[in-house]
Amino acid sequence: MPYEWIKTPAPMVLQLWPYRSLPKRGFVVFIGATALMVLVPLFAVIGSMVLWGLLPFLVLAVGGMYWALDRNYRDAEIIETLTFEPTRLRLTRDGPRGKHQEWEANPHWVRVELYKSSGPVPEYITLKGGPREVELGAFLSEEERVKLADELRRALRDHNSW
Repeated sequence: MPYEWIKTPAPMVLQLWPYRSLPKRGFVVFIGATALMVLVPLFAVIGSMVLWGLLPFLVLAVGGMYWALDRNYRDAEIIETLTFEPTRLRLTRDGPRGKHQEWEANPHWVRVELYKSSGPVPEYITLKGGPREVELGAFLSEEERVKLADELRRALRDHNSW
């Protein structure tokens, strides 16, 4: 699961992050294997002018693949942290390129809303309370969002009974 409950003695914390199907090591292996596969056909044209005609396009293809995968990694650098403090609930979202957002509300008034189909993604989770409504875990799968919504409702109920 790309989220984790951190149960420390004082505040309970929930951390969420996007799932990565290709780890950094796999990224390096993929780019290396792609470069090797591109080089194999060039052995037939070594020493001819055809090599110099093909080489820029092949370098561009491998470079483009590297840029696209690297951009995907940077865009998915998201960490959402929900902290249950005694008198407030705080959500911080650290996004790509240093973007930082915060939201907080009194946990007694916070409600977990699960929109089956009317949100930007199916089973869209929001927290209502305080001055605005905020999304949570939009990058999770549908099943994970449903499970998370139930866990959040239970955690809020337990937290409010302190």
